Amino acid sequence: MPAVSILKPLCGDEPALYDNLATFCRQTHPHYQLVFGVRDGADPAIQVVRRLQQDYPERDIALAVNGARHGSNPKVSNLINLLPLARHDLLVLADADIAVEPDYLTRVSAPLADVRTGVVTCLYRGRAMGGWWSRLGVQFIDGWFAPSVHVAHFGGSRSFAFGATIALRRDALQAIGGFAALADRLADDYWLGELTRRHGLVTVLSDVVVRTDVTEDSLAELWRHELRWMRTIRSLNPAGFAFSFITFTWPMLLLGLALAPGAIAIALLLAGGAARSMLAVADTRRGAGASGVDLAAVLTAPLRDLLLLAEWAAALTGSRVHWRDNLISVRDRLPAAPPSYPSSPSRKGTLPERTP
Repeated sequence: MPAVSILKPLCGDEPALYDNLATFCRQTHPHYQLVFGVRDGADPAIQVVRRLQQDYPERDIALAVNGARHGSNPKVSNLINLLPLARHDLLVLADADIAVEPDYLTRVSAPLADVRTGVVTCLYRGRAMGGWWSRLGVQFIDGWFAPSVHVAHFGGSRSFAFGATIALRRDALQAIGGFAALADRLADDYWLGELTRRHGLVTVLSDVVVRTDVTEDSLAELWRHELRWMRTIRSLNPAGFAFSFITFTWPMLLLGLALAPGAIAIALLLAGGAARSMLAVADTRRGAGASGVDLAAVLTAPLRDLLLLAEWAAALTGSRVHWRDNLISVRDRLPAAPPSYPSSPSRKGTLPERTP
């Protein structure tokens, strides 16, 4: 199996950071490298990486500390700065808050053996790390976002790529202009997939589902995070976003009852509400591996849908979002020519000819 470089941009000591990163040190893939990057020499994530190097001496673990900025997206700057340390032609990008199973790397890199593959990406399931609000955040991921991707995928769409995991070959990255092509783009994960698709390459949705931590412990934090997601979705697919409100079960049921009150409407409301609550229970149990009924998931399903509707309405306007300590525009535009950036040792590869 080909060797792989895992690229991990870090920022701060997030909850469960060591445990999540350690899952990447326990991969069964025979030959791989871990490359971490931080932008500040005082970043507490550095100590987490040093601990990993001590606890897993058999692993090839590199760390880049480089504060150079290459655009408005700090994560992409981090990737640009750490890429020169990557020694292999297969690259796997994964966010810091992701945890994976031991066979993850082998499974997500396998489709790259086909030269027609541009990127391989994974969906993710949420794990609540805070209190009640983080559980609502998990329901956003498991009960609305992931199902919407499955529906789009079933319908033939491949217009996605998720920061939870993106695997690609180095030659595909070079063909699109490297990470520099993403330096001023908020939705860097989406555009990494989109630019490879524009080169005639295929996006593969892996059957691997990774786990992501949901850490928001207040309504304000949850609102900022999910509003960023919603405005980003709107910027990428305005028409689809405009009509996505029809998937918000409880608001639509209540609207139907208001427009056509009566016994039939009440019966439909009860049936639809019961179905929505059962789906919430199924999503929560599947994500946590639980065997009992999660009553909280049932009771909070209406609130979750109403909050989703409010976020959707707020996302219809506005073009700026909060990301960590940065205020970033969601108006992604392709530059005429991407700027240059530090490169790793040259490795040649051949891409298939671009399809018309």
